[in-house]
Amino acid sequence: MRLGKVSAISFDLDDTLWSFRAAVERAEAVLHAWLLEKARGTAVTLPSWRALGALRDQYERSRPDLAANYRALRLGSIRLALELAKEDVALAEAAYTVFYSARQKVEFYEDVWPALTWLSARFPLVAVTNGNADLRLTGCSGFFRTLLTADAFGYAKPDASIFLEAAKIVGVQPEALLHVGDDFDLDVLGSLNAGLQAAWIVRHGFSEAKAATRKTSRWYLRIRDLSMLCRALGGPLSLTSATDR
Repeated sequence: MRLGKVSAISFDLDDTLWSFRAAVERAEAVLHAWLLEKARGTAVTLPSWRALGALRDQYERSRPDLAANYRALRLGSIRLALELAKEDVALAEAAYTVFYSARQKVEFYEDVWPALTWLSARFPLVAVTNGNADLRLTGCSGFFRTLLTADAFGYAKPDASIFLEAAKIVGVQPEALLHVGDDFDLDVLGSLNAGLQAAWIVRHGFSEAKAATRKTSRWYLRIRDLSMLCRALGGPLSLTSATDR
């Protein structure tokens, strides 16, 4: 690790700053209630909000060509739900808008706000995601220079090009950019392969046994939360507990 050379930081979003599952489940509950009101026939085909997730997974298996196109997958599964219920499929676009708006109402992990406040005062920050979160709608856009999405850029993590683009956006060499994310393959290996430094955030199951299952010959930082990242970068003790490198 060359943490002393870090000049900028890129962040994954889902499961790094907030729980992706919690955000999507809340959004599916909101969408389910909307469908029951606007398309009552869905009460039979969608007995609970959980059926929306199952239908979305089913649709994804039938359309591998849409992999990583989250809007198309969710919109397609909504259309399927309306078709099965013999309801007007023209409602799908409005239904997706309801879902997407609710999906942005995330609950940040408790360490995120103070950590981003400290980090953004010292480093340019850029968000790099394969998902479809909107920083402005989630409420944290003020911390970041920009949001780089796989959908808009055309390449998704772990492709090196998206990490190199993030470095270009903040005006640093790849080795001076530290990428932080929860997915070992997409975030850690992807950024290391692009020449960046990497921090693997493991919010649950932070044990030596779990870490030992993920081997690489290159160094990366392993953290339990973002306060540990702050301390590793010279932050005050009040922001963190001991870090594990």
